[in-house]
Amino acid sequence: MLDSTGNFPALFRTRVATASTVFSICVLAASAAWPQAAPSLAIQSPAQQSSPDRPQPAPQQNEPAPPSPPENPGLINELGKLWDKSKSILPTIKSPQEAIDDLNARTKGAGEGLSRLAKPSLMVTGRMACPVSGNGAPDCKAAADKLCQSKGHTEGKSLDTDAAEKCSAKVYLPGRKREPGDCRTENYVTRALCQ
Repeated sequence: MLDSTGNFPALFRTRVATASTVFSICVLAASAAWPQAAPSLAIQSPAQQSSPDRPQPAPQQNEPAPPSPPENPGLINELGKLWDKSKSILPTIKSPQEAIDDLNARTKGAGEGLSRLAKPSLMVTGRMACPVSGNGAPDCKAAADKLCQSKGHTEGKSLDTDAAEKCSAKVYLPGRKREPGDCRTENYVTRALCQ
């Protein structure tokens, strides 16, 4: 359920923080209430017990500190280890601003493409020959640009083309056979989309 502002990520973070706080309090209360190891009950022998008429020996000043207790593999300790491991496994959660910045970076290219489509364009008709490029193929982009420039626009994109065969006058002489270099195919742009 969304809050009144409709800010779902903030509501989610609040609920996660509340749940983790409640969990931490429960863990602390449980560890304080139930020790993981049985307490050691040191029973002193009657000789060690002090009597009121016998003076007690003074404690030695240079006694070493008691050794730290060995690790106790109880439930709470294992849950703590699991919690520490989960921090390294789970990915970090991005802040809302970082998420918005990532989304803006990904959509920037799409926005530029849409702005190019939104520019006013006009379809023009005519007949412009496609020049032959260096590899021998017709360059109809240049012909579309020339057709659009002749109509007062800057550039164009070819929408429709036409091809015609252009032959030398020798082909039409009676009795002469046609040879491979006598005719060539010329391409024309007949319709273009101008910007």
